[in-house]
Amino acid sequence: MKTFFSILITLAMSTLLISCESDDTKTDSSKPKARGSIGEIILVIDSAKWAGPVGDQLKDIFESDIPGMLRSEAKFKVNTVDPRAMTRMLRMSTNLIYVTTFDDRGSASQAINAQFSKESKEKAMNDPSMYSLRMEDEYAIGQEVLYLFGNTEAQLIENLKKNGNRIQNLFEVRERGRLEKVLLARKNSAAAVEARNNLGIEINVPASYQIAKSDDDFLWVRQPTPSANRADISLFFYETDYTSEEQTFPENILKLKDSITKQHIFGDPEDPTSYVVSEKQIPPVFRNMVINDNFTTEIRGAWKTNNTSMGGSYLGYIMVDQKKGKLYYMEGFVFYPNEVHRDALREIETILLNTNVNWKDNQGT
Repeated sequence: MKTFFSILITLAMSTLLISCESDDTKTDSSKPKARGSIGEIILVIDSAKWAGPVGDQLKDIFESDIPGMLRSEAKFKVNTVDPRAMTRMLRMSTNLIYVTTFDDRGSASQAINAQFSKESKEKAMNDPSMYSLRMEDEYAIGQEVLYLFGNTEAQLIENLKKNGNRIQNLFEVRERGRLEKVLLARKNSAAAVEARNNLGIEINVPASYQIAKSDDDFLWVRQPTPSANRADISLFFYETDYTSEEQTFPENILKLKDSITKQHIFGDPEDPTSYVVSEKQIPPVFRNMVINDNFTTEIRGAWKTNNTSMGGSYLGYIMVDQKKGKLYYMEGFVFYPNEVHRDALREIETILLNTNVNWKDNQGT
């Protein structure tokens, strides 16, 4: 085992998170399938280290609050495990992270350190920027294993601060990919046709969603079977002309969003005062990005009905297609009183990021 680790550390360690190359022809079919819910991480670490500065930095990475929420909710569900208490079942976890420092003489950290060879520790000692090793399918198929290490706590903390966003993004992208395989195994073809014909975009919506309303420039689909174990999730898509960069300013995004929902979405269709509005007491959070060469702004916040009978969280994207001169707003919102919204928001994110507003361009029209 030590020789194996020495070779891997020598080849794979660097200042960045490193993806091990996969070779399907060498997949060990005798390994079990990895187990774990979406967004769950098993963190193997000495309890004293978790309670100290290293743990604080890890909490900033994995347990920081989802922005724009009505109440505090962590980005991931983290379960910490003492290295000496690892079982075969825990080793099959989908997301597994080992954390240690080589100067820690405690028996818990030493249980992790024993997996590293003398040569690999010396290599890390000579290059303080080395802090991580990423391995796939180490104990189970479909598994992500990440080793985070340092010669000292101060060194590890420094590297975690520098690379926290990379580490967080690694697991966010991975979990969206896992969820996408489940959600989009079966798609709602009728909703896709409506989106193509009325908005000129390609959407991928799970078959479990149904069309609630469809107009020339608007489409609303909804998960129709909310329950105690399932959030009420709605998605809507809107298209209009792009005339000015000012349309993408935060205050104008909110105005557009509220004008759409006031016209189309009601908590109670029989009550015209129950239209959906943005919750003003909790400022929404905006983030700019580029998706498929389109300028995009992400918005996260809270919503309520105008008559305050309902409320929840939402995630939206405003996207500009300058070639077509179009602006698109798409949003998913959650109604799930007194329950965690994290999983529902990750579902919304996965679906919306699979939307292609360049669909007509790609079809050669």
